Amino acid sequence: MLSDDVPSRPQFFASAIDGAPRWATGALAAAQAAVLSLLAIVLPAIAAFVATSADPTNEGVSWWRSVGVGASVWLLGHGMPTQVGGVTVTLVPLGVTLLAVCTCYASARRSGTATRTGFWAGVLAYVAFAVVVALLVGASPVACLRAAVGAAVVAGAGLGLGLLRRPEALSWRRLTRPVWTRAAVPVRVGAAAGVLVLALLVLAAALLTTLWVVAGRATIGDVVRGLGLDAVGGIVLAVAELAFVPNLVVWALAWLAGPGFAVGAGTSFAPDGVVAAPLPAVPMLGALPTPEAVGPATWGAPALLVLVGVLAGWYVHRRTTGGPWWSSAASVGVLGGVVAAAAAVLVTLASGGVGPGRMAHVGAQGWLVGLLVGAWVTAGAAVAALPADRAVRRRLVAGLRPASVATSDAMSDATSNRGGASGGPAARSDQGRRERSSSDTRQSSMS
Repeated sequence: MLSDDVPSRPQFFASAIDGAPRWATGALAAAQAAVLSLLAIVLPAIAAFVATSADPTNEGVSWWRSVGVGASVWLLGHGMPTQVGGVTVTLVPLGVTLLAVCTCYASARRSGTATRTGFWAGVLAYVAFAVVVALLVGASPVACLRAAVGAAVVAGAGLGLGLLRRPEALSWRRLTRPVWTRAAVPVRVGAAAGVLVLALLVLAAALLTTLWVVAGRATIGDVVRGLGLDAVGGIVLAVAELAFVPNLVVWALAWLAGPGFAVGAGTSFAPDGVVAAPLPAVPMLGALPTPEAVGPATWGAPALLVLVGVLAGWYVHRRTTGGPWWSSAASVGVLGGVVAAAAAVLVTLASGGVGPGRMAHVGAQGWLVGLLVGAWVTAGAAVAALPADRAVRRRLVAGLRPASVATSDAMSDATSNRGGASGGPAARSDQGRRERSSSDTRQSSMS
């Protein structure tokens, strides 16, 4: 990735594009990933069209319309708002985003070339493909720009990770060494701890989502039976819901942080209370917590974030031992900033709208959730890391010591002054001892 000179090492896989120019291999790998991820969304849409083509209400609707809907959903996964039946949808299906990242990763890992030329050619090719698809579905220039930015982020992440898995690529440690060696130790430790904490929080949110699904399986089953879907419709609905499962996981993270999330205006799903309202007939929404599931046991949900922060504080303590007294505090601060920023970005991406009116707001406020997540984690990390650091304890003692020493000296001086002013037996005895000592010293000198 740092040089176009590829070492002579065994090839990872053999493919039809091996031996082509490096920019061509990158572009073809990106095009392959884009086509595969697009087909994964378009094919279910076409299947739904075929299954409902005999319905008289669909008379006059061409199959190209289903392709346009699938392409719009694919672009929505890259951050471009889309129009579905005259309704503007801005809620990004993070499942589609993850699918695109995974296809980019797999394609680059199999047939890419780990060079800067191949990487940038792949990113540009993916962006160009997304812009062309956006133009075909009739997107505006602003929407095309958003699609280009989202495609660049998706391709950069997926292709970059895939190329790093190539045998001729540099390891991640060697690739990032020029940056990490210039960063201070607290920054490196805090950033690494922040990534660890973010992974643990996502895992905890995924487990909580699983509990919600298990607890609401009866409601989910009732909604599915009420829809009366056939086999094709059930498969299409399942694919559509899988696209939004990562959103539900991020909403669970907002629930753990305290403020919770909303599914429509006037609703609130938080650990301290649930305010529900009529929801669309979507089976996945049957997994949302009910008012009966909230109680004293859920009020302490943010304590889980504090516990994760304690684990991160232990990690920081193990890697800052022996450094300056401020090293642990700086690492904890960097940790909190990284986690807060990442949580805010995730919640913002997982929130949006699915139409006008009440459903124009779905999700949570990213800045608020990020601030609270960072605060809870930082508090736990500070409790675990700072008191355990000897340098911090010595600094604290040194900061308190001058005041105590000054107070002790002042008390001694006051005691001596009182003794001299009284002229009592103690003062006269001390003066006699000093005189005898002086006399003995003079006699010794004469001898």
